[in-house]
Amino acid sequence: LPLWFSRRHGDPSRPWNRFDLRVRDERGAPVLDYQGNWRDIFQNWEALSRSFPGFAGQILSKFVNASTVDGFNPYRIGRDGIDWEVPEPDHPWSTIGYWGDHQIVYLLRLLELSQQHDPARLGAWLERPLFTYADVPYELRPYADIVADPRNTIRFDAAKHARVQGRARQEGSDGRLLHGQAGLVRVTLAEKLLVPALAKLASFVPGGGIWMNTQRPEWNDANNALVGYGVSMVTLCYLERYLELLSTLLAGLRGRSTPLSREVAAWLDATLAALQAQRPLLERDGFDDLARGRLMDALGGAAGDYRAAVYRQGLSGPAAVPAERLLELASLGGAFLRHTIARARREDGLYHAYNVLVPRGPGRGFGLQHLAEMLEGQVAALSTRAVDHDAACGVLDALRRSALYRADQRSYLLYPDRRLPGFLEKNLIPEAALQAAPLLGRLLAAGDERVVLRDAAGRLRFHPSLHNAEAVAGALQALRAGGLPDLSDGDAAAVLEVYEAVFHHRAFTGRSGTMFAYEGLGSIYWHMVGKLLLAVQERYLEAAEGGAAPALLERLAGHYREIKAGMGGAEKSPADWGAFPLDAYSHTPGHGGARQPGMTGQVKEEILIRLGELGVLVQGGQVSFRPRLLRRDELLAAPAVFEPLALDGRRLRLDLPAGSLAFTLCQVPIVYREGGPPRLRVTEADGSTQELAGDTLDRERSAALFGRTGRIHHLEAWITLG
Repeated sequence: LPLWFSRRHGDPSRPWNRFDLRVRDERGAPVLDYQGNWRDIFQNWEALSRSFPGFAGQILSKFVNASTVDGFNPYRIGRDGIDWEVPEPDHPWSTIGYWGDHQIVYLLRLLELSQQHDPARLGAWLERPLFTYADVPYELRPYADIVADPRNTIRFDAAKHARVQGRARQEGSDGRLLHGQAGLVRVTLAEKLLVPALAKLASFVPGGGIWMNTQRPEWNDANNALVGYGVSMVTLCYLERYLELLSTLLAGLRGRSTPLSREVAAWLDATLAALQAQRPLLERDGFDDLARGRLMDALGGAAGDYRAAVYRQGLSGPAAVPAERLLELASLGGAFLRHTIARARREDGLYHAYNVLVPRGPGRGFGLQHLAEMLEGQVAALSTRAVDHDAACGVLDALRRSALYRADQRSYLLYPDRRLPGFLEKNLIPEAALQAAPLLGRLLAAGDERVVLRDAAGRLRFHPSLHNAEAVAGALQALRAGGLPDLSDGDAAAVLEVYEAVFHHRAFTGRSGTMFAYEGLGSIYWHMVGKLLLAVQERYLEAAEGGAAPALLERLAGHYREIKAGMGGAEKSPADWGAFPLDAYSHTPGHGGARQPGMTGQVKEEILIRLGELGVLVQGGQVSFRPRLLRRDELLAAPAVFEPLALDGRRLRLDLPAGSLAFTLCQVPIVYREGGPPRLRVTEADGSTQELAGDTLDRERSAALFGRTGRIHHLEAWITLG
């Protein structure tokens, strides 16, 4: 890969951020090297791939080879291979687990990019056993255990950890990949794309989202406390788009059988059977708790059976599976996801972002509680085509009217600001709880304060030592063993329900609900605003390419301009920004200006955004130049000289007239000139030129540009701006 170094993120003292910036060897020569956590590596490589699209296949291979047989990803990846977190009982930051959305979101974006630049590549790989699995020593617990304790769902296999690390010392980084009796296990790209889809569907909560039950949150770790009971509409929206792309990629296999590992084929069959059995529910307006539970139990049980088999004996070799089975999963799974998306619209026009799962108990199914509005939920809704363009405009209109809008910055908060309760306002049990849980009244009457007591003002409170539901359950068990043998399971369940109603522990998000900086309350997180801007831009460009009505295009363009005006850069003064406005910053809290400068994720989004503004459109292996969002005032007011760095390291010199604009694409200078019908002039390395009608470069020259071959010296495009 064309990397001198990639990106590490966050506090280096945390165990998942250990790294060494190795850019030169012991002789001082440059070293091609990369390290980083999964999220930051692959989100940055998406932007890198726009400049090095010839490496998109290698990047995609790195991604899928580092995903596990149970459908997730390790935390770290580097030139020396994958890495994972290990238990550190004495380290306060240490934990283990799989992050929720990374596998789908970044894989989706890389697949789309690869398909745009080289449509034949993925099809050629679908049935070839070129790929493998990461051998991470985690084991997800059986489904019933996950339901019983959603916050403790992964077992660390210390013996396997030692075995894999020993193998890596012998074989190098390949030693951390899955091995069978015959050595390294190899499977097809079709299987590698299917497994993460099955893993996410295994955690599908109808009407709610994707259950976050692998001990890690999603990309926004300000919501890290949602792990266990949190249910994500964000991942569900991206999964819907992923299944749509999977249908497109697999369409060429229709009418044939394709090889899948036998265990994966069985998982596919069981998942399809679960969805087919509940297909009539798609005709209903929603799911009740029992129906939701039936589908969750079937999907979760199928995944648990698969995991038990592969943890015990590995993969036993391929079997031929009709491609129609894979296509049916993409189609039927997508239908269930779209059913949930359609019912996730809030009364205010926004979409739910996260919900909370409420287990009702054996045989009673699962309920759902909605959390407050969040910006990432709106970005996810804008990113799925299950929400059409008119509905997307409605979301943007509602967003501008919502509590997420911050007028002083002309931008959007991650979460609405709100007043948090003071210390003495917490742990207050309403008097009505004595009716809901009669055991509490019995304990008060007996003067037993081990669970409930009255404070000096006569208000009901739980005993201060009961810091979580587990402690309450322990106290109730002690009561049963020491004087209250008639304390029933129903009594205990009623007390636990009151406890949850008082503290809302399942709905506790983490610092997004308790802090007022970083990704906290009242804070603008500029990376998410960048994601919002990119989602609106992609909507606009897609609608324009599809010949949408001018009124729709103007609505989308108006929202795009408003969102961009609220970001930093030339649109804001230092006084408005609270800092030098051309630097990237992480966030702006409600009580001050921009904070925490650095190469944040916003930079990656802005690279993609700028290419979109410049009208660089890649489809079917060809590049077009259609700058629909470029402002005329960005063109040069006077002649200038452009001196980009050429592929061979030399500085080029191009004289630019007034009314032009220049940039580079894959290190090839592109010069825009306004006026006349759209046409291109290609100047090749030997000095020869050729003019082409229209705004699209032919496939041969596009491939030369993407491949950074040096064939094209520079390209001029005549454009018309609105």
